[in-house]
Amino acid sequence: MSGTDTGDIAIRFISADGESVQEIWARDGDTLLDVGQAAGQPLEGTCEGQMACSTCHVIVDAADFAKLPRASEAEEDMLDLAAAATRTSRLSCQITLKTVMKGLTVRIPSESHNMQGV
Repeated sequence: MSGTDTGDIAIRFISADGESVQEIWARDGDTLLDVGQAAGQPLEGTCEGQMACSTCHVIVDAADFAKLPRASEAEEDMLDLAAAATRTSRLSCQITLKTVMKGLTVRIPSESHNMQGV
């Protein structure tokens, strides 16, 4: 993905330790999980977007959280079981990127828990 075409969306991933930042480019309609995985981010996504695990959990920067649509009740239920969840946690498989999300910053949590293995 290049950042040269009109309509591209810059997304920043911050590592769990806060030591590294990777800016990647996404297109309107991509999921955050797909672009993160394509860029080598440690987002497992074991259930392939079916909300049966929390291995794609990310923490959205508080300043960007309002850019996202509300989480569904099913997503909120899964986040209740996610390791290291915060008030601005989301499942990256449930975030379909839109142009209004330009500059979105997310942090990889310090731990994850695969709910399918429970």
